Amino acid sequence: MTSSLSPAVRRLIAATLVNTLGNGVYAAVGALYLTRAVGLSVGHVGVGLTIAALVGLVASTPLGVVADRLGPNRAYVGFLLLQAVTMTALTQVRSFGWYVAVAAVTAIADSGQRGAKGALIAGVAPADQRVRTRAILRVVTNIGMAVGMAAAGVVLAVDRREVYVVALLANAATYVVTAGLVRFGMPAVARVPAAAGPSGLTAVRDRRFLVFVGLDGVLSMHGALAQIGIPLWVATATDAPRWMISVLLVLNSAAVILLQVRISRGTERLTGAARAGRRAGVLLAITCLVLALSDATSGAVTIGLLIAAALAHVLGEMLQSAGGWGISFELAPPGAQGQYQGAYAMGHQIGDLVAPLLITTVAVSWGWPGWLLTAGVFLVAGMFVPVVVREPEPVMQPAV
Repeated sequence: MTSSLSPAVRRLIAATLVNTLGNGVYAAVGALYLTRAVGLSVGHVGVGLTIAALVGLVASTPLGVVADRLGPNRAYVGFLLLQAVTMTALTQVRSFGWYVAVAAVTAIADSGQRGAKGALIAGVAPADQRVRTRAILRVVTNIGMAVGMAAAGVVLAVDRREVYVVALLANAATYVVTAGLVRFGMPAVARVPAAAGPSGLTAVRDRRFLVFVGLDGVLSMHGALAQIGIPLWVATATDAPRWMISVLLVLNSAAVILLQVRISRGTERLTGAARAGRRAGVLLAITCLVLALSDATSGAVTIGLLIAAALAHVLGEMLQSAGGWGISFELAPPGAQGQYQGAYAMGHQIGDLVAPLLITTVAVSWGWPGWLLTAGVFLVAGMFVPVVVREPEPVMQPAV
C-alpha cells in the first residue's frame, strides 16, 4: 500500500499513526477522567464540548490562512505542540471554567492542525496522489485509534485519578513525537506570503465552494448515524441482541481499513469526486430506509437488515470522504490550500454539531417517518454535490 509513496508521505503516515494512538487512548478515557477524576457533571462536559466545537468552527478558516502564510510544516508543528500543552493542562483542571478554557484552546489547536495537515498533504503528494494519501491516512487513523482505545482498557480497569493523568500525559507526549517526526523528517512546503498569494478571504468568498462545504457537512452526519443513531435504534426499537451494536461497529472499522484506499480510486479529479458525493448520498439514504424496515421485523431478518444497513452506511461513508477530499483539493487555487482545507473542515464541524440532535430527535425518536425524512436529507445533499461543483461553462466570445 505504501511502496510507491514518497519518503515524505511515508513519514506523514508514521506521524499520523503515533498521533492517533494517543488520540485513541484519550477518546476512551477522556469523558470518564472529567467526570470521575475532575468531578464535572455529564452536563458540564457536554456544554464544554459544545462551546469548544463552536470556537473551533469559527477559527477553522482563519487558521487555514495561517498555515498558508507560515508554511504547512511550521503551522502543523506549532498546532501539535499547542495540543501537547493543552492536554497537559487538562491534568490540572479543577473547575468547569478552567475546563471550558482548556477545551476552547484545544479546539483552536485541533482546527489549526487539520487545515495545516491538509495543506501539507497537498504540498508533499503529487496532485494525482493526494486523495490516495488521505485514504491511506484514514486507514492508519482507524488502526491507531483502535489500538489506542484497546490500550485504554487498562486505564479504565484501574479507574484511578493518577492512572488517568498518566494516560493524558502519554497522549500529550504523542503530540510532541508527532511534531518531531514532521519537523525533522519532512521537506518544507513553501509558505505563501500575503503579497504573493490569494487573499485570506478567498475561500469564504467562493460561494460554490461554501455551498459544497454545507452539502458535505450534511453527508458527514453519517458519523453520528454510526456512533449514535444505529446503536440507539438497535437497543430501543429492534429485537436484535445488544451485542449486534459491537458487531456493526467492528464491521464499519474493518471495512474502512480494508477498502478505503480502493473506494477512493477515481476521485482525484472533480468529476469523479462529485460522482462519489452523489453515490454517498444515495447509499446513506438507503441505510436509513433499511433501518426503518428493521422496526417491523424480528429475529434473523432484523439482523440481516442491520448488517445490510451497516454495509450501505460504510460504503457511503467511504465515498463521502473520498469525494470530499478530491473536491476540496481540486477547487483550491494555488497558494490557498490551507484556507480551503480549513473551510472544508467547517462542514464536518457543522455536521458534528447538528447531527446528534437530528439523528436522536428525528430519526430514532420518530421511528420510520423520521428515518424517511433523514433519508431524504442525505439523498438531496448527495444529488446536489455534482450540480454545485461542476465546472462552469466557458463563455463564448462573439466572432469579430
